[in-house]
Amino acid sequence: MKTTTYPEHAEVFSTRMYATAGAAIWAGIALLAHFGRVPVGAIELLFLFAPLVIVPLGMELGRVVLDSAVANKNLEPWSTRLGYLARIALPFGVAMAVVALLLPPGMSAGLLAFGWMTVCLLLASAGITDLVINSSLKNSARGRARLVNISLSIAGIDLAVGGAWFVASRFGMHALGIQEPIGLLTALHFHFAGFAGATIAGTTLHFAELRGRARGLRWSVALVVGMPFLVAAGFVISPLLKMIAAVIFSVSVAALAIWVRSMTRCTEAKAARVFLHIAAVSVFVGMVFSSVYAIADLRGSDLLPIPQMARTHGVLNAVGFCLCGLLGWLIELNPRAE
Repeated sequence: MKTTTYPEHAEVFSTRMYATAGAAIWAGIALLAHFGRVPVGAIELLFLFAPLVIVPLGMELGRVVLDSAVANKNLEPWSTRLGYLARIALPFGVAMAVVALLLPPGMSAGLLAFGWMTVCLLLASAGITDLVINSSLKNSARGRARLVNISLSIAGIDLAVGGAWFVASRFGMHALGIQEPIGLLTALHFHFAGFAGATIAGTTLHFAELRGRARGLRWSVALVVGMPFLVAAGFVISPLLKMIAAVIFSVSVAALAIWVRSMTRCTEAKAARVFLHIAAVSVFVGMVFSSVYAIADLRGSDLLPIPQMARTHGVLNAVGFCLCGLLGWLIELNPRAE
């Protein structure tokens, strides 16, 4: 099969560079919000952390993992043209997402949100193309790599779903009768629990398979990748479904965290071990808040309201698990990331 690779100058469009710049921009927005200079709250700040920092890091980590699978002849190369286009579009999409979130909901904010949606759709298209290209692979090595490929492909699909909810939120639409801030929280959910969670899960499985230690991990990965969709459905269908899905998802992420921690014994980079340990611990602390929220919500209690959840569970998930998990694996698998 004829393959396509990134152009040699693709490093110009370094997602690591975008993530570093994005972190600085996010810190500036957070500081301005603290002093009341920009109209954003905790939930909006959490969402902005995704396009500014998490998605660029996840894109880079996904590329590293898939390139490794291709080098080991476990997978055919993914649709690199779409991935390259997503890299080029990333800074423009991020800029439009930031402006869209600073504007009040309406036509202008909604149209600007389509800029970020474009990046999400490019990544989702690359993921779907990957699944189609590799669906017919038969040998055992490729069979073992397939769940890694599926995880990273679904990560892109998660982004497309999250991007759609972001667009609806900025237009001020009440899709499926859902009021704000649930619309924006759903977008946030698919960016962090969906995209970042699936990327970390797929990478952990890839690392474990290379060392012949993946037995038992695949079930956890499959649940981490699939459950965010059921959790989101619970917000629409019933509080009971939402609670059950949230508990199953929390348990599956906890199992993944145990695997992440166990894999640190095989890592070579000290910085990677530190970040991965933080990611694993953050999951268990965050589980306390998510469990309390799920039970309180089912009983109609306001013991842990949504804004407080954003400041506790949201920060632990976004910074502790997603950021540290992505950084840890990126440093271990791609030393240039240090």
